[in-house]
Amino acid sequence: MGKQNTSVTEFILLGFPGTHRFQVLLFIAFLSSYLVTLMGNILIMALVWADYRLRTPMYLFIANLSLLEVLLTSTVMPKMLVNMVNKRNTISFTSCIVQAYFYFLVGSTEFFLLAVMSSDRYVAICYPLQYANIMTTQACLRLVAASWMWGFLALIVPTILVVRLPYCGPNVIDHFFCDVTPLLKLSCSNTWTIEVVEFAMSSLLLLGSLLVTVVSYAFIITTVLRIPSPKGRQKAFSTCTSHIVVVMLFYGSSIFIYVRPRKSHSLDLNKVASIMNTVVTPLLNPFIYSLRNKKVKEALRDTLKRKLYSFKKPQLVSKRGNCVKNER
Repeated sequence: MGKQNTSVTEFILLGFPGTHRFQVLLFIAFLSSYLVTLMGNILIMALVWADYRLRTPMYLFIANLSLLEVLLTSTVMPKMLVNMVNKRNTISFTSCIVQAYFYFLVGSTEFFLLAVMSSDRYVAICYPLQYANIMTTQACLRLVAASWMWGFLALIVPTILVVRLPYCGPNVIDHFFCDVTPLLKLSCSNTWTIEVVEFAMSSLLLLGSLLVTVVSYAFIITTVLRIPSPKGRQKAFSTCTSHIVVVMLFYGSSIFIYVRPRKSHSLDLNKVASIMNTVVTPLLNPFIYSLRNKKVKEALRDTLKRKLYSFKKPQLVSKRGNCVKNER
C-alpha cells in the first residue's frame, strides 16, 4: 500500500531527547504507568462482568470506557517503550499508518462514548422514573456499537487521504508515535487540502460530542438545583463527578492538539498534551471511577472475599481430612 505512494519505507520517531539517565527514568515511569493502567482498567472490566450489581447501563459504559483506555494506551505505549531501549527508533511505513489509524479510531470512539455517557446521566437524573425503560441493556449495547461505528466512519476519508500522500524524505517524526500533524510535515506534496479536512473533522467530532455533553449537563444542573434536599443534590452530583473529571482531561488535551490552526502548533507542546491522552487519562480512569464509587468498592471487596474464601476452603477440607485419618 505504502510503496506505491512513497519512497520512504520507514520513519524514525525522535521521542523524548535527553541524557541516558533521563531516558532510563522516563522508561521506568512510562512502564510503571502502563502496567498500572492495564491492571486498573482490566480490573474494572472484570468487576462489571463478575458482579451482578454492576450490570447496569452506567457500569457497562464505564467498562467500555476502560476497554477503550486499554486499547488507546496499548496502541502507543508498547512501541514507545521498545524504542526507548533501542538505539534506532524506527517504525515501518505500514506500521506507522496502522498505529495512527487505530489511535484515532479508539480516540474518536471514546469521544462519542463520553457523549453517550453524559446522555445516560441526563436520563438518569432528569427522568429517573422512566430511566429503566429508556436505558435498557439492549439500548446500551446499541449506543456502544454506534460509538464504534461513528468513530470508524469519521476516519475513512482522512485516512485514505494521508495514505495516498507521497513521502520522499526526510523520514524523521518529531513525536513519540505516528501522529497526523508531524506526519503531514514529512510529505513532499501540498497537504493544505488534507489539513483542512483533518481540522474540520477533528473540530466537528470533538466540538460536536462536547456540545452534547455540555447540553446534557446544563439540563442536569438545572434539574439538580431544583431538588429541595441538600443531601439529594449532593447524591445526584456525585454520580456525575467522575465523568466530568474524565471529560475535562480528555477533551482539554485533545482540543489543544487538534482544534487549532496548524501554524500555531508547537510539537513540543503537542507531545506534552499527547501524554495526557495516552498516559495520564488512561492511568487515572480506574482510580477516578473506583475510588470515588461506592458500588465499585463494594464489588471489589466482595470479590476479594469470595476469592479468599475459595482459596482457603480446599485447605480447610484437607486439614479436616487429615484429622479424620489421624483419629482412625
